[in-house]
Amino acid sequence: MPKMKTKSSAKKRFKVLGNGKIKRPQAFKRHILTKKTTKNKRQLRGTVMVDPSNVSSIKAMLPYA
Repeated sequence: MPKMKTKSSAKKRFKVLGNGKIKRPQAFKRHILTKKTTKNKRQLRGTVMVDPSNVSSIKAMLPYA
């Protein structure tokens, strides 16, 4: 059998933690920042965990993670 390929887009965006959870960067912080409040931009920093409803589809894109 051939090896399964990891989706390149997924490996750049997600990291699987030791406990099996998947972390992702916050969205909406790339451009058009002038109309966003300072508080909003500050709260978009850092990473968050992927919602449980999306975990199965992301794990399918990362077969060896």
